[in-house]
Amino acid sequence: MTKTPTNWTGRDDAAVENMIRRGASRRDLLRMLMASGVTAAAGGSLLLKASEAVAQTPTMGGTLRAAGWSSSTADTLDPAKATLSTDYVRCCAYYNRLTFLDEQGVAQMELADSISSDDAQTWEVKLKSGVQFHDGKTLNAEDVVYSLNRHLDPAVGSKANSIAKQMTEISKLDDLTVKIVLAEPNADLPTILALHHFMIIADGTTDFSNANGTGSFISEVFEPGVRSVGVRNPNYFKEQGAYLDSFEFTAIPDNNARVNALLSGDIHLAAAVNPRSLRMIEGQDGVTASISTAGNYTNLNIRLDMPPGDQMDFVDGMKSLINREQIQKSVMRGLAEIANDQPVSPANRYHNPNLAPRAHDPEKAKYHFEKAGLLGAEIPLVASDAAGSSVDMATVVQQAGSQVGMNFKVDRVPSDGYWSNYWLKSPVHFGNINPRPTPDILFSLLYASDAPWNESHYKSEKFDKMMVEARGLLDEEKRTAMYWELQEMIANEAGTIIPVYISNVDAVTTKLGGLQNNPLGGMMGYAFAEYVWLNA
Repeated sequence: MTKTPTNWTGRDDAAVENMIRRGASRRDLLRMLMASGVTAAAGGSLLLKASEAVAQTPTMGGTLRAAGWSSSTADTLDPAKATLSTDYVRCCAYYNRLTFLDEQGVAQMELADSISSDDAQTWEVKLKSGVQFHDGKTLNAEDVVYSLNRHLDPAVGSKANSIAKQMTEISKLDDLTVKIVLAEPNADLPTILALHHFMIIADGTTDFSNANGTGSFISEVFEPGVRSVGVRNPNYFKEQGAYLDSFEFTAIPDNNARVNALLSGDIHLAAAVNPRSLRMIEGQDGVTASISTAGNYTNLNIRLDMPPGDQMDFVDGMKSLINREQIQKSVMRGLAEIANDQPVSPANRYHNPNLAPRAHDPEKAKYHFEKAGLLGAEIPLVASDAAGSSVDMATVVQQAGSQVGMNFKVDRVPSDGYWSNYWLKSPVHFGNINPRPTPDILFSLLYASDAPWNESHYKSEKFDKMMVEARGLLDEEKRTAMYWELQEMIANEAGTIIPVYISNVDAVTTKLGGLQNNPLGGMMGYAFAEYVWLNA
């Protein structure tokens, strides 16, 4: 029978928690508990409870070092041009949005005090008063008007231009009130304004060699493609500011090197590690995995406007050749859900559950390749560690192709420069898309005829028209039906193959507290710096 001393009290629990904070080892703590009459099993339970309590008790101070997987000499502090994870992390730390998404994907107010509309087309945004930029300037309506209007200026090159174009009027009503008029009703506007690109900058800002935002951290070091350092903003408008004194963010493109940096103690967080790397951290003291699923995916893109993708039989052949189950089990080690070649994941309430994934059918694939006249032709598959797990996926495709007479060549290219030199450009290549909170955002960014990231150069007037119509529907039943049909169109007509929705795995030190899931992706939707802390 397990015997726990009757005199064990909450005060003793607090003592154990204090010892954990001081760095006592598990062995020493168990020895102490057992000396007090606690069995090994009960002691283990008490230590788990105490460790969880310590992990969830915010601690002030310290410098967090974290590493993402992608960076470029084109890294930017301009939110409108943000593209990579390193950009998003900096933007979330140095700037704020009008709204932000909580763990459930619900839009909460940030710089906005309220956002309201009677018809989902004309919106009124009231701002919080007294918010200061890092240079001491006070936030006002002009800053919001300027920030949002930048996305409509072609010269800026905003990555959110296709989404922002629905805003036909952005004007000041008074010092703390902004009016936004949309071309068509869109009930998603509060959610849209929570996207990373819609950070608010000071009116007239054109120099982004450094960041002047309202965020919880002040930019101290910015070396594009190398590292960023931010220090706590002492004048942050939120009552609870950042817990950390500072944070340093770098990129380590090589997956194993990123994990080894965590294991050696050089960093506290290794973002988006390959599922195969879980074997490296299993059983290791002081490190653990933070797993979340929000709709991230690595996809195979076939451009429809150039050979071989200009022949739809080649695209259909590839969709039948993909072995989704093998990718889920072997490549992703089970940390993924089977996908159906469209970007709206099961985590989203508009996901079409009736759209079955294409079955792995080598004979059907061979039929389409023969019909396209491409059986036996050498076709490069451009992959890179920059697009997570794409090299392994390409190998699976290559092996499946060899069984039906296809000669796929895995063209593994460096991470550095992948997004600027190969993504969107190569005839057959891989991408990696972070989660987005609404179908309309995914469609506008990736599948509309004028989408900035139209990976397969898919163009359909019918799709474009339906997308706009669905955006303004207030009837949820009709809106859902249209989103389901749009997902079917993408799965059947576009040249993007999405085999699985990937569970995001961030490897972290057990000293890191406060990390939670977020629908915008790993690392708390890239906003982790403001909310996490380091236990001693």
